[in-house]
Amino acid sequence: TAISYQLQAASYVELVIYDVMGREVAKLIDDYRPAGVYEAVFNASNLSGGVYFARLTAGNYQQTQKLLLIK
Repeated sequence: TAISYQLQAASYVELVIYDVMGREVAKLIDDYRPAGVYEAVFNASNLSGGVYFARLTAGNYQQTQKLLLIK
């Protein structure tokens, strides 16, 4: 699964996947990135089907998106 995002300005970026219980199941990005368009690959082959949440934090910006994994 690919997760696309765009940075308007250079910043420290963290992209983390959580399960419905709030446990971290994957950290896809934990790095400083320049402005631009990016894509992170989320390999969910080792996870069971269900609802997950992707949280992107970049500087003062934070967004959480619901993901549905169907197996």
